[in-house]
Amino acid sequence: MATFLLELVSPEKLLLSRQVEMTTIPAVEGEMGVLAGHAPMIVALKGGVIRVREGGNETVALFVAGGFAEVSPDRVTVLADDATPLAQLSRATSERKLAEAEAALAAAADAEPEKREAAQLRVLSAQAAVAAAEAA
Repeated sequence: MATFLLELVSPEKLLLSRQVEMTTIPAVEGEMGVLAGHAPMIVALKGGVIRVREGGNETVALFVAGGFAEVSPDRVTVLADDATPLAQLSRATSERKLAEAEAALAAAADAEPEKREAAQLRVLSAQAAVAAAEAA
């Protein structure tokens, strides 16, 4: 099967850079599978799991809180706000972050629309983290 270069970058460092067969990314528009030769595009990411397939098997699963992905026929670059290996995602920590995000959303009820939207996105990402931690 044809491969492409997948690079996953967080604000701190390069987390992953290697040839893969397929990756699934949590685009805002919906989960998106990418194979070699994919049409070029840039997509916003929501909180969810990035899955990597190599040799016919899933080899990497990382939770990302959001970010962007640039897709080209021979390369995918993911710029993630935060990335955590699924095996290290704590349900208790995820639930605590969800409670904090919900409190921030409630506090932003009278704030300008941009702040309310950012708080809502944080809640959605935290809910996705809780769901991913439960499934792991």
